[in-house]
Amino acid sequence: MLSVLALTSVVLLSLASQITAIVVYTSWEKHALVGSDVRLSCSFFSWHWTSPDVTFSWQYRPDGAKEGISIFHYGGGVAYVDNKGPFRDRLEFVGNPSRRDGSILIKELDFSDNGTFTCDAKNPPDIVGHSSSVRLLVFEKVPVQAGVVTGAIIGVVLGLLILIVAIYYLMRFLVARRVFSLSMSKHGKKGKGKEGTQQKQIPKVPPVFISF
Repeated sequence: MLSVLALTSVVLLSLASQITAIVVYTSWEKHALVGSDVRLSCSFFSWHWTSPDVTFSWQYRPDGAKEGISIFHYGGGVAYVDNKGPFRDRLEFVGNPSRRDGSILIKELDFSDNGTFTCDAKNPPDIVGHSSSVRLLVFEKVPVQAGVVTGAIIGVVLGLLILIVAIYYLMRFLVARRVFSLSMSKHGKKGKGKEGTQQKQIPKVPPVFISF
């Protein structure tokens, strides 16, 4: 009996931990031009109402680095920006915590800003969950994404298929029309030939002269 109760309590605790877990969302990857500004979005899902004690934290790990550094924190209704890091004069909080938005804006991007940005959110009592990361890639010219190229290729192929089908049915229509015209022409010639033959077969009646 005790073992059953213990097992039941473990199951209930595991279910409760899953229900109260918070889920954080960011983009997978972000592309931007050097010298431009980029918005890094962060939001979360929670079973509880948005708490007045909601918090957002951002960390930055440059490409090639093993550890990240804290660059931003929001808590108690106040946004705190790291005043010594690489973004001390270029980071702005543009989120709306009441709507579960903890987005930040990085200004005047440079190639050295390439790296991984990690967002973590807490919505008490939902404090258990995993953070989410977005990789920032700064380019001199933003490359065309693979999805755009693939979509363009698919569009061209579909357009060619539609054109081929249209040409095929047009050719069938023209051939059928030509065959019908030739058939009607032959029937017309046969009818005229029969009428001429019938006219030739009609005997001529010699004129009859009546004398008094």
